[in-house]
Amino acid sequence: MTTGELLIGRHGVRRLGFGAMRLPTKPQEARKNAVAVARRAVELGVTLIDTAHLYGWGANEELLAEALHPYPDDLLIATKIGVARETPTREADYDGRPEFLRDQVEQGLRRLRVDRLELLQLHRIDPKVPLAEQLGALRDLRTEGKIGHIGLSEVTVAELTEARKTVDVVSVQNKYSLLDREHEDVLDVCAAEGIAFLPWRPVFPSVSSGLAEIAAVAAETGATAAQVSLAWLLHRSPVMLPIPGTGSIAHLEENVAAAGLRLSEEQFRRLDRLRPG
Repeated sequence: MTTGELLIGRHGVRRLGFGAMRLPTKPQEARKNAVAVARRAVELGVTLIDTAHLYGWGANEELLAEALHPYPDDLLIATKIGVARETPTREADYDGRPEFLRDQVEQGLRRLRVDRLELLQLHRIDPKVPLAEQLGALRDLRTEGKIGHIGLSEVTVAELTEARKTVDVVSVQNKYSLLDREHEDVLDVCAAEGIAFLPWRPVFPSVSSGLAEIAAVAAETGATAAQVSLAWLLHRSPVMLPIPGTGSIAHLEENVAAAGLRLSEEQFRRLDRLRPG
């Protein structure tokens, strides 16, 4: 199986992206390095970068705009909304009220310096608001041209099925890795329906597990445990698009190089037999 490209809506993107969550926005020296990491990701051919309003309450989006705007034509910036910041009287919490989602979209447009958020994902479903109302608000924003495509994050099969009654869902971003396969059923539905699956935390805990099988495959391929874990994900399903994050250029380069690592069927099966715990 080759990594190739994956179609997300009308965007063809390479199947190994970059998660920007771990890019610090301050102090100034750390921010300067974060800008360099984001720019290096694009230089290495990454065509999907994931961010969110939650990451620094918009500061991460502003950092990406500083680093990359005007964006290359083939770069897809995916952001997420639906989490309200803490206040003196309230902890941070999910907020799926249509007026709140609309406000966060407007903020995202300003921070990312774009006229349309090409991939907008609902960070979490708010159990206090009917799902059809939350997604109806996003559908309206898409009709207005402020959103290109809609995705979901951390959803079950039932939630994904229900959501698709209201909007076209082009991506799902759930936690998933070689040693964390809680959402195997969601991945299977995405594969059957042609929905991009963006696993977050795609290499942990594989890199720290100390499992002999992972170490053995790494030795056989001349790769690292992180690269083997990413290669397993890419082999696992054609809709898989891992988004490993890092604040280090060296780790970024290591992760991106995993797109060129090919596991044999025998190596894939050996890793596939590993299970959490």
